[in-house]
Amino acid sequence: MNALWIALSLLTAGLVGWPVTALVFRLARTIDDKADAAAGPAGSADDPSADVTVDRESPAGPGSAPDPGKSDPGNSVNGDITVPGTAPAEQPATRILRGGAIIGVLERLAVCLAILTGQPVAIAYVVAIKGLGRFAELKETPVAAERFIIGTLSSMLWAAGVAAFTKVVLLG
Repeated sequence: MNALWIALSLLTAGLVGWPVTALVFRLARTIDDKADAAAGPAGSADDPSADVTVDRESPAGPGSAPDPGKSDPGNSVNGDITVPGTAPAEQPATRILRGGAIIGVLERLAVCLAILTGQPVAIAYVVAIKGLGRFAELKETPVAAERFIIGTLSSMLWAAGVAAFTKVVLLG
């Protein structure tokens, strides 16, 4: 029975953490948008340096504008990020933080497994590997660094919470 609870907690941490992290990103974006609106024209959404946007594949093909009314958690959580102002008609998009969605799932699985096996120090290895692997990209783009931190923290907190709940309540 314990193996079943462990398997379910790993699935919950890894896969359900995806929409949870998307919700945190959406909340952060809402807060940023309100702050931009309060700041006036200097911090408006028309300023291409104000933010980075998630690179989504739309039905029209790669590089086309995403459907703003469509939610796509597959690319919105730790997903590919494109620096704005680089529309295909102008120049090729500068893509950064590729593969983040898969890295996020693996990160949550590793954190959950580390806690369930009583090896929380392994979380430091996950953070170190992830940070070192992204260092060059994060150094070049501060906004991407902010998104990286938000995604990492929300992802790890979700996985740690699932693991702690499983360990204390279900396996306790």
